[in-house]
Amino acid sequence: MAKAQFETFKDSVVQLYGVVMSADSLKGLPAVSVMIKGQNRGTITNDAGVFSIVALKGDKVNFSSIGFKNKEVDIPRDLEGNQYSIIQLMVNDTVYLPATIIKKRIPREQFERDFLNTHVPDDDIAIARSNNNLATRRFLMGSLPADGREASSQYMRRQASKLYYSGQVAPINLLNPFAWSEFIKAWKRGDFKRKKSY
Repeated sequence: MAKAQFETFKDSVVQLYGVVMSADSLKGLPAVSVMIKGQNRGTITNDAGVFSIVALKGDKVNFSSIGFKNKEVDIPRDLEGNQYSIIQLMVNDTVYLPATIIKKRIPREQFERDFLNTHVPDDDIAIARSNNNLATRRFLMGSLPADGREASSQYMRRQASKLYYSGQVAPINLLNPFAWSEFIKAWKRGDFKRKKSY
């Protein structure tokens, strides 16, 4: 049984050899990849385009090379003997590149003008510096709403003041010099100016 299987396998092995040439000039192509399809086996052609590889009857052989179209050859299943030679012609693979528009060089004066007038966007550091100046910080402090911590702190102060004077009349600070002093400082700072909405 094993001997019969070995004889069958021995009969299916083929020594494939040949030469790969370009179709237009019939020159041997070196370094063409010769691979058995579906298997991790292959070889390359030598400087004259000659190759040799062991395959099985019925295998597909793939020929590929940069600048040429891939070709695939079947080894006949009913091949008599254990040797098979081929001459494989490779056709050039034409690749069309996108159109290139060539323009004349602009004058030096125009280049200098365009170069000087080109707007270069700020990088992250320049943006951070511009957002960190005093005017921007004051604007942001006046326009941004209070965060959770500030809002809760302000609410707790109001509640504490209300509970402090619970059951009695709260004092009126109309004649309090300290309250007037704080009012004048706030007026000078511009706390009561109408803020522009952006």
